[in-house]
Amino acid sequence: MKLPYTKITFPIFFVVLSLLYICSCSKVCSFRSHNYPGFYIATYNFDGVIKSVDNELERKEAIFRMVPGLANRRMISIESCYYPGYYLRHSNFQIKLELFSSDKGFKKDATFKVVKGLADPEGISFESYNYPGFYIRHKNFKLYISEITDELSRQDATFYIIYR
Repeated sequence: MKLPYTKITFPIFFVVLSLLYICSCSKVCSFRSHNYPGFYIATYNFDGVIKSVDNELERKEAIFRMVPGLANRRMISIESCYYPGYYLRHSNFQIKLELFSSDKGFKKDATFKVVKGLADPEGISFESYNYPGFYIRHKNFKLYISEITDELSRQDATFYIIYR
């Protein structure tokens, strides 16, 4: 089953307000890749990846809940709906899905600032809380935080929210 395609077309101000609303009610969503339109942020063996969602399990692994940031409530953290209590976080620059920990380092690694899409202002990008200037991006279908240095990396770091 493919996820439906919906594109956010609000100015970034309304996107931020919408994200604050989402965080307050923990609405679920998926994140579609800008430059791989049939691929979504998901997990595979607890690694962050982008992949197509061709069956029910893959669809479930691509559904997340944006919640107030664990290290800064004005930002967000991304909780798995399939594995409640597990969050996307970076570790050695790779995105992993890990069980919540009260450790300050975990909270910082699992907190992201949502910004206007680096390749398309109608999309969004996720900037690391504790590594400013580093964004979630995909490379070879795996997710990392990385500095953005060229057009390809801007495209790899841009996603569209698909509300569920």
